[in-house]
This record gives sequence, C-alpha cells and structure tokens, in this order.
Amino acid sequence: AIAHVETLMRSKFGDVENPLLVSVRSGARASMPGMMDTILNLGLNDEVVEGLTRKTGNARFAWDSYRRFVQMYGDVVLGMKPVNKEDVDPFEAIIEDVKHAKGVKLDNELEVEDLKELVKKFKAAVKEQTGKDFPTCAYEQLWGAVCAVFNSWMNERAILYRKMEGIPDEWGTAVSVQAMVFGNMGESSATGVCFSRDAATGEDLFNGEYLINAQGEDVVAGIRTPQQITKIGSQRWAELAGVSEEERASKYPSMEEAMPEIYKELDALQTKLENHYRDMQDMEFTVQEGKLWFLQTRNGKRTGAAMVKIAVDLLHQGMIDEKTALMRCEPNKLDELLHPVFDKTALKQAKVLTRGLPASPGAATGQIVFFADDAAEWHAAGKRVVMVR
Repeated sequence: AIAHVETLMRSKFGDVENPLLVSVRSGARASMPGMMDTILNLGLNDEVVEGLTRKTGNARFAWDSYRRFVQMYGDVVLGMKPVNKEDVDPFEAIIEDVKHAKGVKLDNELEVEDLKELVKKFKAAVKEQTGKDFPTCAYEQLWGAVCAVFNSWMNERAILYRKMEGIPDEWGTAVSVQAMVFGNMGESSATGVCFSRDAATGEDLFNGEYLINAQGEDVVAGIRTPQQITKIGSQRWAELAGVSEEERASKYPSMEEAMPEIYKELDALQTKLENHYRDMQDMEFTVQEGKLWFLQTRNGKRTGAAMVKIAVDLLHQGMIDEKTALMRCEPNKLDELLHPVFDKTALKQAKVLTRGLPASPGAATGQIVFFADDAAEWHAAGKRVVMVR
C-alpha cells in the first residue's frame, strides 16, 4: 500500500532526498468527529527534514512540520498527553518558554532557528519522560502511529461518545494512511473546515473557518483565531465580535475575499458533494501553494432544530423524498426542541461578557467550570454548572 502511494506521489517513504510524508487517521464506520487520534507529518527525522528543506526550498515549513510531528507523536503514540488538570503538557510548556524568550505571541511568528530549538527540546522531553529516544525509522514511526490510532477507539472520550450516540463498541475502526498535503507552506497555503449548511440553525448557507499558513489541528486548537470562509459569515462574525467593517476587511478577510479563486472551487465542490450524498456535509480541506485538496467529507452533525429544517429543505428542493425526510428526524434529537431558551428581547438587553460556540442545546445558568471531572463532581454535589473549554 505504501509503495502504491509512493508511485502516485512520486516520492519515497523515509527517503532523505525525496521524502513522502503521511498522515495516520481513524476511519470508523460511524462518524465520531474529534473523538479519536490523528498523527500528521509522519516520516520525518533529522536527516529527512534537511532533505525536505532542499526539496521545497522552505526551511521554515520543513522545521515547523517536524516540530508538529514530534509533539503530536509524543502526545498520541508515546503517551505524553496530559490526562488530568494537574498534568502539565511538556510540549506546550516548552513552546511557551521559547515564545516568551523570543518576545512573540503566536507560533507562526517563530523563526527557523527557534523551530530547530523546539525540536531539540521536544526530543529531550521525550527522552526524559519515556526513557527512550524519539524513533527515527519511518516504518517504526508508522507502526507506532497505526497501533495508537487503533487503541484510541477505546479512549475515554470515544467510549463516552459511542454510549451517547448508540454506537456499538464491537464495530471497531479502520486506520487510513494518507499522503500529506501541507497548509503551512506560506501565505498561499491554508487549512480549514466547512459545512454545506449551518449546523446550528439549518440555514442553507455555506459556512466554515480557515487559517492561512497552518495545519488542521490549528483550526480547532484555539492557538490563532480562524477566519470565516464566506464574506457574509465574516461580516456576521465581525458584528458579534464588535469589529468594524474596515478592520474586518483588513485584518480578518474571508477566504472569499482573500483567496477568491480557491473559494470558487471550494464552493463548487461542496455543492457537488452535498448533491451526491443528499445531506449536509462536514468537510476538511487543505490549500497547498494555491492548490485545493479535499481531505475528507462526512454527513455533518447538527442540532435538533437544524435537523428538522435541513430535512424539510432537502425535501422541498427535491433532493430526498418524504420517507427519507421523516427518517432523517431522529427521535432523541427532537427532544432538543423542548429545551428552554433565552428570551430574545432579554438577550438584546443583556451585558455580554464573552461569547463561544454552544456544545449543548437550550439555555442554562450556573457556575463556570473548565474541566470535565470538575463538572461531574460539582454536578453530583448539586451545583448548577456551565462547562467552558
């Protein structure tokens, strides 16, 4: 299988001069977004990163990819990811120390020598915590990643998600090994997620977020604020955030404005995918030096209200029949429509302290809590809580 990918990509896995890098992802029978583990940029070591630099002529990209790989592999495969609130993430602590020493706030402001320093310190942290050197053989890295992704089927969050969604444990998962494409190769590269319809309201509006010069995990990690894909989405975001139109257009332009040709291609493809699957699509994509690549698509998760609206709209648009529309309305999600909501008039008069994305239906009041264990403990003690991440 690797040989086939090597032929397609005209590069060789583990080769110093013309390296093939891969990602290792889960592929469960039922979509479980964010529940299982992924490793990117696999196949790098101290020699291969120099070859990647020569091949691309972009040292910053090569070393940025390397430091990301060591961190992700350490977290997922070598078990260095924090498991509770008392644990300190050694990689994030190192990054913060280096950024502070260099006087920068964002990861993408670090220079090549800074990234080399990060890799050196990351590998030292691996040695200190595991007692072993970071693996340098590409195939050893690959098998470690494959086993880790299989094992993530039984991690705590995946088990809880399956229980909530009624997904049998015995289904198991597949593991996909894909050739890498890179959104962190400069200002003509980007990564993002998008939806063919609004997952919260069901509105027939293409929407999503993207980041220039970034990789997939950056969009959801909160390291940088993602920008909106569509102009109307960007304008709506700016209104909620209290950002002027002038500032929005100059500092936070939509992909529709910043990368118009890529946006047109993306919009056409999302329409094609929704028409093919006849359902709202949740898509991930990467732009590598001006070329659009789709990484995956799946039927998107949605709120109860969005579920009903999307089913009715698809029926009226002639994409599905009445029986299919009815079957798309899951009884357990209809319960969401009965949850209490805030009065719209009162909301307009309320003083807003901060905003976020809702992870649960309805409205709630309570004490803010930042860790799941604390939320469960406080709830068991009879406290009303609102979890914020």
